[in-house]
Amino acid sequence: MTTKAIILGAGMGKRMGADLPKVLHTICGVPMINILLDTVKKTDIEDITVVIGPNMDNVKNAVAPVKTVVQTDRLGTAHAVLTAEKEITPFEGNVLILFGDQPLFLPETLKRMIQKCEEGIDVAVLGFIPEDARRYGRLVMGENGLDSIVEYKDATDAQRAIKLCNSGVMCVNGKYLLELLKEIDNKNAAGEYYLTDIVAKAKNKGLTRDVVIGDAAELHGVNTPEELELAEEIYKKRINKC
Repeated sequence: MTTKAIILGAGMGKRMGADLPKVLHTICGVPMINILLDTVKKTDIEDITVVIGPNMDNVKNAVAPVKTVVQTDRLGTAHAVLTAEKEITPFEGNVLILFGDQPLFLPETLKRMIQKCEEGIDVAVLGFIPEDARRYGRLVMGENGLDSIVEYKDATDAQRAIKLCNSGVMCVNGKYLLELLKEIDNKNAAGEYYLTDIVAKAKNKGLTRDVVIGDAAELHGVNTPEELELAEEIYKKRINKC
């Protein structure tokens, strides 16, 4: 079964302290987005689309010849994926959705996500159990798999006590992806269209949902200079050079 990948990379990263799109900040001299692209290509995915923001020709040039689409209005992660609608419709393979500020994945982890969908799961979510759950979204499990993903700011105290957290990464059956995305609304604390709501939508339709567990260090995201520094430390240990 064919798999396509969509990488979300429209964030400006205001907390990074530099006038540079977040995904272009470097680890060992290489932009984060390019490290992630190299990993995706090692899974034998050839059809990749990167979602960028307006006036991000520098990102477009950095990822070339990989395709890019522009998210004109940043209305949330579900909206970002919808920006790539022409790339995922019609399509009955799997769609792997990633974030450009998470550069440390191993190819084997992404292959496990794809394998989960090839085994018949319609929505597979990559989860992890961090030492400090902080403000991560929580994965709410039920009798028949994953019931929902709840963003921290929308979670109850009981839900915040859940240790299993959301990495953001998903693999979705392309046959249903567009339909599910278009059902997502922005009735939440942030007023955004959350990609995470796709799980509850899938449950309502009787689609299968499950979780793949990943390593917390591998799922490390970058939003601040301190997190970038930690990402580089993890990467250095992995490649044993820099």
